[in-house]
Amino acid sequence: MYVLLAVIGGILLGAVAHALVPSRGSRGVLVGGAFGGAAAAIVYTALTWSGVAESSVWMWVASLGAALVVAVAGTLVLTRLRLSHDAAEDARLGIA
Repeated sequence: MYVLLAVIGGILLGAVAHALVPSRGSRGVLVGGAFGGAAAAIVYTALTWSGVAESSVWMWVASLGAALVVAVAGTLVLTRLRLSHDAAEDARLGIA
């Protein structure tokens, strides 16, 4: 059940990443939260299966830290890809 808390924390950290990474208009509002929540769930589950106790502080540091890193990296990469694709599409259409 604690995995739900890790996922909620990951979603919140992803929302913060979405708000802090520039060019918010080039990606969806829920993308950062989705990256963060998925990363937190995967890391928390992997650590649980490997035998780390749910009461261990390292479980939380690893899952929430991974959520933050993946959310920031994912939003940066997605933003860069979207902006470059939009620029190429504008050039192809002769808009810009």
